[in-house]
Amino acid sequence: MNLPLKCIAVAFLAAGSLNAVAAESYTLEPNHTQVLFTWNHFGFSNPSANFETIDGTLQWDEQNPENSSVKISIPVDSLDAHVEKFDAHLRSEDFFEMDKYPTITFNSTDVKRGAEENQFIISGDLTMHGITQSVDLDATLTKSGQHPSWQAPALGFDATTTLKRSDFDLDKYAPAVSDEVQLKITVEAVQTEGYEAALKAREARKASAN
Repeated sequence: MNLPLKCIAVAFLAAGSLNAVAAESYTLEPNHTQVLFTWNHFGFSNPSANFETIDGTLQWDEQNPENSSVKISIPVDSLDAHVEKFDAHLRSEDFFEMDKYPTITFNSTDVKRGAEENQFIISGDLTMHGITQSVDLDATLTKSGQHPSWQAPALGFDATTTLKRSDFDLDKYAPAVSDEVQLKITVEAVQTEGYEAALKAREARKASAN
């Protein structure tokens, strides 16, 4: 290989390496990440429920957000509809069948820019009740900067979408109880390296205090 060709090859390899490391890993901070869903009840009210436990990671490419991705896992037993008997009903065979399908997952497949610089459309596969459907999240980057509690870079996102219960075989009592469910998500994601270091430091302080 002559010198010019070698230079071109090196340039391509360098560019590939830069792209590979451009996306940085962030961990969803569970205490300030929420998934809330709302539905209509016989036309009278619009109750809501949420999942209290959300685990996930975000690969964020600040320069090229389209190269970013997110993975989320939600245990169904963390569902909280604020009424104990209703929680049990939602987890039962009438709805989520928690014993058979204990986890809800979302894996992004595509990220596109929205109308504004801080807006994105995140497409992905949502698996719930043993059924996978493609969904689009309308997401807004609310903040990017140093997190005062974790002392590490952090990102904030809000996202919304509308789901149909019938798409996941969860449509008992529809249409009297609305088939459509409005989903709202708010996320704090902390750079994984800094987040894990801060957790270790907190654990060390607790151990020394004991």
